Amino acid sequence: MRFRHRAAAGFATLLLPLAGLVGISGHAQAAADVSSATAVFAKTSDWGTGFGGQWTVKNTGSAAISSWTVEWDYPSDTKVTSAWDATVTNSGTHWTAKNANYNGALAPGASVSFGFNGAGGGAPSGCLVNGGSCDGGPSAPGDNPPSAPGTPTASAVTDTSARLAWSAATDDKGVKNYDVLRDGTKIATVTTTSYTDTGLSAGADYSYSVLARDTADQTGPASGSVAVHTTGGTTTPPPSGGAKVKLGYFTEWGIYTPNYQVKNLVTSGSAAKITHINYAFGNVTGGKCAIGDSYADYDKAFTADQSVSGAADTWDQPLRGNFNQLRELKAKYPNLKVIWSFGGWTWSGGFGEAAKNPAAFAQSCYDLVHDPRWADVFDGIDIDWEYPNACGLSCDASGPAAFKNVMAALRAKFGTQLVTAAVTADGSAGGKIDATDYAGASQYVDWYNVMTYDFFGAWDAQGPTAPHSPLTSYSGIPKQGFTTADAMAKYKAQGVPAGKLLLGIGFYGRGWTGVTQDAPGGTATGPAAGSSEAGIENYKVLKNSCPVTGAVAGTAYAHCGSNWWSYDTPDTIRSKMAWAKSQGLGGAFFWEFSGDTADGELVSALSSGLS
Repeated sequence: MRFRHRAAAGFATLLLPLAGLVGISGHAQAAADVSSATAVFAKTSDWGTGFGGQWTVKNTGSAAISSWTVEWDYPSDTKVTSAWDATVTNSGTHWTAKNANYNGALAPGASVSFGFNGAGGGAPSGCLVNGGSCDGGPSAPGDNPPSAPGTPTASAVTDTSARLAWSAATDDKGVKNYDVLRDGTKIATVTTTSYTDTGLSAGADYSYSVLARDTADQTGPASGSVAVHTTGGTTTPPPSGGAKVKLGYFTEWGIYTPNYQVKNLVTSGSAAKITHINYAFGNVTGGKCAIGDSYADYDKAFTADQSVSGAADTWDQPLRGNFNQLRELKAKYPNLKVIWSFGGWTWSGGFGEAAKNPAAFAQSCYDLVHDPRWADVFDGIDIDWEYPNACGLSCDASGPAAFKNVMAALRAKFGTQLVTAAVTADGSAGGKIDATDYAGASQYVDWYNVMTYDFFGAWDAQGPTAPHSPLTSYSGIPKQGFTTADAMAKYKAQGVPAGKLLLGIGFYGRGWTGVTQDAPGGTATGPAAGSSEAGIENYKVLKNSCPVTGAVAGTAYAHCGSNWWSYDTPDTIRSKMAWAKSQGLGGAFFWEFSGDTADGELVSALSSGLS
């Protein structure tokens, strides 16, 4: 189980409040030559209950423009909820955006964009810019720009080349050609709907998108992006049978409390000792993948001292937040892979709806992970469904095949990118492992993160006290099958390859109070006090506040005063890593970075133990 899930709603956005948007405005009057400007709309993201939009205004005339106004209509069920880089008002279903005081002037050929978040599913219509048609014509509808082409698919990927193909765009006057973009830069213009890019580097990552041009040379919005990883090279360690996976979770809400930033992965030395990061969590709602916390993910501005690069974010840079910090981290550590994890304890309730249409769910996840703003940040997707066809925070009854069907759809959509899943460690007879076809699904995943922690804790307030992450069974264990060894044995017996199983480590302890007995099995009166939640405390605190007094079943425990805690230490982690190697497991992972010491002693133990 996960014990922390998401930031408080108060941190979700710092964008312009809705109250500042709603007003009454008549249609804007032209302040410049109506044929001297164009405006193009693009939907930048869609999270089911809302979307992100962007208008780009361009001066296509020969004289400078001192100000601009864009108008459009939305259906009654669609509205703007927040905006930036423009003042947006409405009169009923008619919306008007006026430039800010810093971006109204446009020299000939120059362009500027403003963005907004919206609710509803409607598309803009009747667009005017400075009183004229948004396509540059003297009146609407004029000659409209082309639509976005289909998201490219990649095939015939080699060490140095990749073939791309996409579905055609549409236009009222006809499409002339397509610009092919690699990592946001145009590399070719073609008249067909395919292109083979050559001269690439082996074992490297690239992102491709396409935009169409019509017969008037107007460009429409860019397609979605496809990530391509060329063969060869040595940048990606194999998930099994060679270098071991060393993966840590980074939580989006950790930047609030306990103020743990992506930069801390550098200052602690941890980034140099791992192979993968799971970014937790994206939401699952309405049968789709969705943003978890937009402010933390891509909007928060980091100061120079908080930033991986050492440079402060600016108000107008295209991407900020954790996503940009992860991008900077990958630039510093080019072999490091980042996976976006969806679900978790709090948001797993959405998987039941997703499982009803796995293909549509996979498409929504692909579109979100490959949003052009951050497509280069992520190397794949992780599904943290707690638990398929069983009970977690809520109960799921989607059937034993649902998880397999979802993972198959994700693999079909994500191709050669990483597809992983966090899975239960309930190895008891008739337990959660038995409820789902994990073996059948394993053919579609690169690995499973087996959550071999949280077996026991102070949700049983009176005890008995027991280690929350036992490696093996021991005399007096409260429930048989609740150990790492039992879970791994059950998965292998089902038919999951050992090389696709990662052993999980919790960088925290679980504890009780009112305990008099030093050894496990004592009675208690309730959960011990924790820094942020009763019954839970980070290792970096416990190592000093309640030092280890004993060990059992491959993990440690501590009895101090009336409190009793269990947690892993560098020594027990090294022993567990030795056991993982002896079992042929694919590696290990941990939840999560902020529980470690400032110098990353737990990460160091995990990394060295798998080397």
